[in-house]
Formats: sequence, structure tokens, C-alpha cells
Amino acid sequence: MPEHEERQDEVEALLMRAARHAAAYRTAPPAPQSASTYAEAVRAFDGVLPEEGEGGPGVIEDLVRCAGPGLHATTGPRFFGWVIGGSHPVGLAADWLTAAWGQNTANHVAAPAAAASETVAARWLLDVLRLPPESSVGFVTGATMASFVGLAAARGAVLRRVGWDVEAKGLFGAPPVRVVIGDEAHASVFSALQYLGFGAASLLRVATDAQGVMRPEAFDAALSSDAAGDGPLIVVTQAGQINTGAFDPHAHIVGRAHARGAWVHVDGAFGLWARACPSRAGLADGVERADSWATDGHKWLQTPFDCGYAIVRDAEAHRRAMTIAASYLPPAGGTERDPSHYVPELSRRARGFATWALLRHFGRAGIAAMVERHCVQARLLAELLEGEPGIAVINEVVLNQVLVRFGADRPEEEGDALTLAAIAAVQADGTCFAGGAKWRGRWAMRVSIIGYATGEDDIRASAEAIRRCWRSVACAAVGR
Repeated sequence: MPEHEERQDEVEALLMRAARHAAAYRTAPPAPQSASTYAEAVRAFDGVLPEEGEGGPGVIEDLVRCAGPGLHATTGPRFFGWVIGGSHPVGLAADWLTAAWGQNTANHVAAPAAAASETVAARWLLDVLRLPPESSVGFVTGATMASFVGLAAARGAVLRRVGWDVEAKGLFGAPPVRVVIGDEAHASVFSALQYLGFGAASLLRVATDAQGVMRPEAFDAALSSDAAGDGPLIVVTQAGQINTGAFDPHAHIVGRAHARGAWVHVDGAFGLWARACPSRAGLADGVERADSWATDGHKWLQTPFDCGYAIVRDAEAHRRAMTIAASYLPPAGGTERDPSHYVPELSRRARGFATWALLRHFGRAGIAAMVERHCVQARLLAELLEGEPGIAVINEVVLNQVLVRFGADRPEEEGDALTLAAIAAVQADGTCFAGGAKWRGRWAMRVSIIGYATGEDDIRASAEAIRRCWRSVACAAVGR
């Protein structure tokens, strides 16, 4: 048999082996929501680097064996630990092809199909999220980089308005840019600001209400304060607070910010998808008037990791902040779109394929139905837990986030200990997985319902498990 045919057989066998393992993992009965510890996982992978290379089939088998115990069932129907989508099989299949095709999505000449898929998927995203159609979209790793891109465009635009070209001159000697942001903004936004030279101590932080959103009167005071001054200004808002799911009052904020000459950037990592659901869209009233938005595909769109979207109304400001140019990179002309003009990376995977596939698979109606279903499930879980003595749901469940406090009738420090013990018991039980978060200085269990496979039976089974674990913890506390 010719050498190239043998190689073709080997490649096909290797890929089919991996596919069988992947399919077995995704179609197996729901596994307990538990995984080995990091230290155990390191021991599973550890060993001496081989002097001679090993055959592909054996390496794949060892990878599956080593990884298995340390895999959380994040694609399953009862994983609520973080706001992590379920990586839908249609997106997974598209992502397999993306890896197999090996396209470097730097420009439209190197990867025409990849660039084209992003062009169309970007238009569809703006449609389903009901954002300005003239906006540009960068396909990034996730909401952290999406905020970085949006805020980089913001920095350049507000400085340009006062006669400073930051892309050419940099920041040395530039007029100071002030940033107004809510006290309960997500850590990723503070990181993005830090990357861009905005230190945490220089930000104007706005007091928030019980749900973690900016209080209108506090925002107005910050905007008119001496600290804000009358120079370049950026306002950062939230569409979906990570613990409560609440939305900043955009209808109030955006108009006032624009009247002051500010650029408004929205962190909508998961909450921006409320705009795709008619029954929840009102939560995001006014968001469409902002200047840039950050959101994730690997949350409510259920794409595989890593996939996020940086959306900027002013496409020219977007390109000025991000374009990578070199003589060996063919320039885009006319209607051509180069992906590297909208993201910090040159070499990267083709994220548009999976995005295009899932938008086409779900359609506008399917996305709306999924968001609505998860929000209804979150409310159901809250109702099932609120009837249990000692359990309190401490947020208004407006989206998909449920924040739970155990020992709610006990002193705060005792409630912290009981909450942490209940979280540990739920994780050890394995019926579902939920994690802990500090809210206003006190511990709570945060339940994030966002996986495409989650059904009402999963919510009821999870609620029963949480109640059962709490009763065990409460009884043990009484015994002490």
C-alpha cells in the first residue's frame, strides 16, 4: 500500500478513536457532579518526559485515562457552579471541524471561509441581540478580552475628541481619562481596565443597591463630581450582575453619560442575551444606546470555549484600536473584512464557524426560548428552596442567577460557616454542582442555570439534594 494511503488510514483511525471517546463522554448517563482534586489530577498526568516519542493511539488513550477523573460534568444538566454554557453538540461538531481545518484566522486571504463566517455571524449576532447594525464585532476569547477591546476603542475615541491620538502618541503626556464604574462590577472588567493603564485606585466607583446595580442618584453625583472633571470620560455598566443577575439602570445612565460626552461600555457577558428574549428584554432597556458591548458565546449561545464577542458601534474606532498591519499581510479593501482588525490577536482559531453553526441551529426563536426556560427554572429553584427552614434566597431572581444563604436565621458568622458547610455537602453529594461566592461580605451559594440540557426534572432533583444536604448540615450543627 502506498505510504500516503497508510498515513491516511492512520490519521482516520486516530481521529475516529478520539471521536468515539468524545461521543461516549457526551452520551453517557449523567455522572455525579464531582471531580478529583487538582493535586490528584497532577499525579494522574505526571511522569518523566519520554526520550522517544510515543504512538498517537496510545497517547490518546492515556490522555483519556489521565483526564477522566479530573473532568467536571460541565456539559451536563446539573452543573450550576459558574455561568458556563453546555457546549452544544452542534457547536462542538463545528469546533472539531475548525480544529481539523486548521485555519489561522488572521485575514481574509489566509482564511477566506473563516473570515466570511465571522462576517455573517457578526451580522446575525447584532440582529438577535438587537444592537445597532453598523456596529463591528471582534471574535475574542471571552468577555474579559471583549471588554478589553471595547475599552481600548473607548480610550482612543474619548482622547481623540480632545485632540490626542493615543494610537500614535501613546499615553505619556495624554490628558487623563476618568472611568466611572459600579462598586459591584465584575472582576474581569477591572482587569481589562488595568491592562489598559487604568489603575483600580483611579476609578470613580458608584454605590450600588441591594441587587448590586448602580443607584441612579449615586451615578449622577459621580458624573457631576470634581473627580470626574470635564475631560475624557468612560462609563462602564453591567447587564447581568454576576451574583444577582440584575441590570444597571441603562435608561437613566446612558443619556446622562452621553450628555457629558462619555463613552458607555456595557459588560453583558451573559445578561446581554436577555435582549434576545422578548419576556426579559425589558431588563436591558437603554443598553442599545451604549457605545460598546462585551458578551460571551460560550455562555448562553452554548458555543465551545473559547468564544466571546467585542461589539463596538464606531467601527473605525474599533479598527484604530486593534488593527495589526504588516507588509506581508494583504490589506482589506471594499467589502472585505479582516478578522485581525477587531481583536488583539493575529494568529487564532476560527471562532466564527461554531458561532455561525449555533446561530443557524437555534435561530432567533430557539435562543429566546432557551433564555426564557433558564429564567423560569431559576425562579422554580428559588421557590423550591425558599420553603425550607433555614434557607433564604437573597437576590431578586430576575434572570438565571439564584443566590442562596444557609442558616439565614443564625448570627452572620455562624451563617457563613453553615453556608460553606452546606456548599461542601452539596458538592460531595454530587447530584448537582454549585459554588460559593461572597456577597456583601458574607458567604452564599450561587446557582447559575445556563446549560442547554437542563430540564425541570434536573431543577427539582437539585433542589431536593440541596435541601437534603442542608438538613444534614443543620442537624450536625445542633449536635455540636
